[in-house]
Amino acid sequence: MQKIVLLNPKGGSGKTTIATNLASYFAVSGLRPTLMDLDAQGSSTRWLSKRAKGQQPIHGIAGYERNSRVTRSFATRLPLDTERLVIDTPAALEPQNLPDITRNATAILVPVLPSDIDIHAAAKCISDLLLIAKVKREDQRIAVIANRVKKNTLMYKSLMRFLETLQIPVVTTLRDSQNYIRAAETGTGLYEMKPYLVREDLDQWLPLIGWLEQRTPLTLQPGAPAMTSILRAGAIAPTAPATAAAATPTLPVGQLTVDG
Repeated sequence: MQKIVLLNPKGGSGKTTIATNLASYFAVSGLRPTLMDLDAQGSSTRWLSKRAKGQQPIHGIAGYERNSRVTRSFATRLPLDTERLVIDTPAALEPQNLPDITRNATAILVPVLPSDIDIHAAAKCISDLLLIAKVKREDQRIAVIANRVKKNTLMYKSLMRFLETLQIPVVTTLRDSQNYIRAAETGTGLYEMKPYLVREDLDQWLPLIGWLEQRTPLTLQPGAPAMTSILRAGAIAPTAPATAAAATPTLPVGQLTVDG
């Protein structure tokens, strides 16, 4: 299984857009994705609620709400057949929570917008990942996505110069497209829309998909810590799954370890 974390404490960077479209891609590809929403705004959960019954299933966990009827560990259990876990994290995430959020992540994606404020926020985010979460550059688990960019502008060139200094790969550049707005409004992803309408956008996703396919998967085993300490501490309070197949076997999020 792959655990993919969308991370940038700066709000509005595009975490939810990328998380939902990744979950959609995995579902269309015949994989079994789980989309965990840790953002109190609940945008990923709202997107899931808009999906039609005939669309490929995506298991959802609204991890930002409290539910007094079930225990927290039960509320955040993953289906045993989950092949891709996509985590949409909140804005203003405290640096001390990064080790738990990113533990055993096969990929940590940091979307960055072309503005001075976002560049500064991304620099701090990546610094915290390296120094506080202890994610090593050589593990090649961190990647940057340049989001909503207009090429050949001064700000785009400034963004790319900055990203080159990080020694972190920029896996793709996503344009500012109305297709993402349509997808968010209808509970769909780019890979579920008519290809001739989204061809240019899909081309920009190919490098990201290829990079993710090279990440080492996880295996589900009991006993390894993951993000459960955050959940227990109440920094992020979970709820029951937003969408799930009936009687699907589940496993706590904390029971994830790297394969091999």
